[in-house]
Amino acid sequence: MPTFEELPPFLRNDAVGLARASDLLREGGIVALPTETVYGLAANALDEQAVRRIFAAKGRPLIDPLIVHVASLEEVGQIAELSPLLEKLVGHFWPGPLTVVLRKKENVPGLVTAGMGTVAVRLPAHPVMREVLRRSGCFLAAPSANPFGYVSPTCAQHVRDSLGHKVPWILDGGLCQHGLESTIIHLTEAAGVRLLRPGPVSPEALQDVLGVSVSVTHVAKTASSLAPGMLERHYSPRTQLILRCEGEAPVPPHTSGREAVVWLRRPDDAAGSETYGRARFWLSEDGSLEEAGRNVFALLRCLDNGDFTAVHMELTTGLGLGAAINDRLRRAAARGG
Repeated sequence: MPTFEELPPFLRNDAVGLARASDLLREGGIVALPTETVYGLAANALDEQAVRRIFAAKGRPLIDPLIVHVASLEEVGQIAELSPLLEKLVGHFWPGPLTVVLRKKENVPGLVTAGMGTVAVRLPAHPVMREVLRRSGCFLAAPSANPFGYVSPTCAQHVRDSLGHKVPWILDGGLCQHGLESTIIHLTEAAGVRLLRPGPVSPEALQDVLGVSVSVTHVAKTASSLAPGMLERHYSPRTQLILRCEGEAPVPPHTSGREAVVWLRRPDDAAGSETYGRARFWLSEDGSLEEAGRNVFALLRCLDNGDFTAVHMELTTGLGLGAAINDRLRRAAARGG
């Protein structure tokens, strides 16, 4: 098995790196690359053999559908049936961290959609991802670039740390803007819109633009589902995660310094420093949900590499972006499933 030292260096975000990544994808390879949400593991969505390489590298079950990334609204019509509501979203949330589930066309392999008649589609905003879409000329299936069920990657090193030799080609585009996966909505219903996964785009913002109600679907998946990220247990660190309500003081460590505690905002009490010592962390200096969203997966990965037996973490209010943060934390903390 190759060591990290034997792997190619990260592809740089320059003309050479973009060209190499695009060539690899056209040739049926897989490449990890950044989006504004998290790093994705990309392959040509219309090439079934290439898509199988994604599932193999991640250890992802075939019942879990993939998101297909496109370069333009016009491209959506080549793989899915357009919804009258879709055009309202463009300019407000597209390009951006929003995925829509639409009726698929026959050219989309069943492997991409877990055999269902719908396909999840996103028009991403990240300039690196957009340039690779343009140069490659491919529709790109790109789930998060990590082992299935583990914490999502928000920088190139996270991909290498968790996938290593399974994905030698990683295009380094720096840190991800949001740090949380896209919002997913279902647009094939005759009336209303269903929220399948919370994310950076809130249900309230969607309702304001679409002019229709947005219902929330909570699914503990036991079979094929409409979209990724709907497992009861997902995004999970190896270290046990114990959640606390917002404002609830984390439980003091039972063994000296071996149980980490994480606040939403930086605590200002001196006693906290004395009680928790080096096992004391926070997601944001001032409680910013945007900062917390960017940091939550990176911190969970960091704590996984520490000598901690458990992590106690404070939840948010659950409003706006807080709903997406809490969703990820609850799935990460779930046991079994």
